[in-house]
Amino acid sequence: MIKILASLVVATLLNGFAVIAQAEQFKLVIMQDEKGAAQKYAPLASYLKTKGVEIILVGAPDYIKAAQMFTAGEVDGMFSGSGVAGIMLVKGLANPVVRPVSKDGNSTYWAVVIAPTGAAKFTGSSDYFAGKKVMLTSLASSGEIYFHSLTGAKAVKATLMKAASHGSAIDALSKGVADVAIVKNRVWDKEKSKYSNLAMVGEDNGANPDSTLIVSKKANADTVKKVSSALLGLKGDSSAEANAVRDSLNVNEYITTTTADFKHSLELLKKAGVDASFQFAF
Repeated sequence: MIKILASLVVATLLNGFAVIAQAEQFKLVIMQDEKGAAQKYAPLASYLKTKGVEIILVGAPDYIKAAQMFTAGEVDGMFSGSGVAGIMLVKGLANPVVRPVSKDGNSTYWAVVIAPTGAAKFTGSSDYFAGKKVMLTSLASSGEIYFHSLTGAKAVKATLMKAASHGSAIDALSKGVADVAIVKNRVWDKEKSKYSNLAMVGEDNGANPDSTLIVSKKANADTVKKVSSALLGLKGDSSAEANAVRDSLNVNEYITTTTADFKHSLELLKKAGVDASFQFAF
């Protein structure tokens, strides 16, 4: 009888551990628009494992595919640009949790307009793009969404050309594939020294939260709390795992992020005509 009871206790505990292990898994979609992008998050997965959360990295080739996976419930969370994150908020599918502060002290970004050196300054009007080939990234607040937020954008006869990333948009512009590009200012600031033939001719007048971790409203609440608590605790963590995260992702810390931080992003989406019925394509 004692042996039977002991076996039942062991079986119960093992079953319980199996349930806990399953509940503590967190599927995180990672953009793979640039070589090595997913690998950068491997140290984060290792770090969160020390906090009791098993991160499963799921790759996506672009914003649209990532958004589709998120909507389908195939992942629990995503470090997202403010465009896709904002769309998820508009649809009522997700909540923002935290975002990183870079080693440069930045946690926001905005759109900049890039053109060949000597080109006319951006007027702030959609008319500026008339007759031009415009290189930009799909569903980005500093790309496609910014363009569509401009008054009269729908009527402007411009050719929109989609780039897999802001970096590739800049590179394509430098090679003459397009006449102008709309990209993320942080990427331009990082890459501009490589392109003496390009210059910034204008910029957006508001900022968006950068790389926010948004989580599905269907995600396990306890697991989400563990993930967010671990990330918020990164600043004061001097462990080897924490240092690896900071070095790999170029961050100093993570800070709490709410819908209020998306005020400008949501304004851009509204002007661009995005509502709850939006299907991730203009």
